[in-house]
Amino acid sequence: MMQMKDFDWSQFTQKIAIKAPMQVLYNAWAIPEEIERWFLSKANYYDQNGADLPKDKPVQAENTFHWYWYGYDGMEENKIITANGKNHIQFHFAGECVVDVTLETLEDHTIVYLTQSSIPLDDNSKKDIRLGCASGWSFFLLNLKSFYEGNFDLRNKDPKIKGVINS
Repeated sequence: MMQMKDFDWSQFTQKIAIKAPMQVLYNAWAIPEEIERWFLSKANYYDQNGADLPKDKPVQAENTFHWYWYGYDGMEENKIITANGKNHIQFHFAGECVVDVTLETLEDHTIVYLTQSSIPLDDNSKKDIRLGCASGWSFFLLNLKSFYEGNFDLRNKDPKIKGVINS
């Protein structure tokens, strides 16, 4: 049995099987107008000179972003590390944490692996990033599946309702 002292606070991995082509799911992460369909209320990307990037083109390594969510007043400002155009995208998130999204085909499904690593080990990061992000990513991976398998968006978009799991 794992003891709490053995719990890995520095990273976590989640995976989900989605019945959709790999390229469709890669685009769901890499194209701004697609990521807004299931994850963000608004996604703005910028090139290395700070110029706006088009919403219908895939992001590239070194692009920066401003991400906004429904039901959340904050904004995530960070950077794409890697984007290979087919099955892997990596970005900084929640400060200097690294999120790796890797896609693999298994029969008629695409397996989405999401790993968040480099989580600081102070108590606030353990609570807000390790536990909070793991919970958040669980919901959004489920919404990714719901959206691309059934065209149903589970997010709460009512601005009067805040702080619920589907924000």
